[in-house]
Amino acid sequence: MTNYRTMTDLTGKVAVVTGGSRGIGVECATALGENGAKVVIVGRDAATCEQSAKRLSADYHPADVTDPNQVAELAQAIVRRYGRIDVAVNNAGQSLCVPVEKCSDAQWHQMMNINLHGLFYCCREFGKIMLQQGQGSIVNVASISGLISNVPQPQAAYNTSKAAAIMLTKSLATEWAKRGVRVNAVSPGYIETDMTRGALEKKHDWVAIWQKFTPMIRVGQASEVAGAVLFLASDAASYFTGSNLIVDGGYTCW
Repeated sequence: MTNYRTMTDLTGKVAVVTGGSRGIGVECATALGENGAKVVIVGRDAATCEQSAKRLSADYHPADVTDPNQVAELAQAIVRRYGRIDVAVNNAGQSLCVPVEKCSDAQWHQMMNINLHGLFYCCREFGKIMLQQGQGSIVNVASISGLISNVPQPQAAYNTSKAAAIMLTKSLATEWAKRGVRVNAVSPGYIETDMTRGALEKKHDWVAIWQKFTPMIRVGQASEVAGAVLFLASDAASYFTGSNLIVDGGYTCW
């Protein structure tokens, strides 16, 4: 008989969360840790990673996900210490609001480097470990910006990188499903994080438009995204792969 009360129990599991020192990432790390996982927080800022890790009783490993060599070493370092990787939440990313005609080559490449290339490196290296184990769950943090063209802010580069992240998720899911590795995504809508807090606090004109087109008439909280990540990471989502859970208060319904 299925025990539904233990479906999200991650006791004995090892989870890595990139971009895990703040915002959605730290909430994901909190959710996984509170459900029993041993969590490794990853970020470029060693001091912030250490601070968050101490608060959560987690481990941390500074790394730049845009560097494939650092990502490969990260994966191996976790395996050397813990022997396995069961859950990988690939959350590291950046946003950019700039009109296309003013978007420099450097800005375009920056978006692709962290939001797509970095995501690919993490999926590849963590996936290798999971394939060797014959099991694992990867959750990629994408965005509704990969599904729609946001208004009123101009962000073609960001939107394109997140659309690619969703397709990468689907592609990996089909490649690895028979080998025990599930790959899913979550696509947050407008969430209160460091990226959006400035606009929210200043009551930027954009905020009124975001709320107008969100049926729930509010922005979301990082914890509400973390709940979806916890679900996908756990056995509660054992028949989920290639899925993209949209956490947007209904924004993309219209």
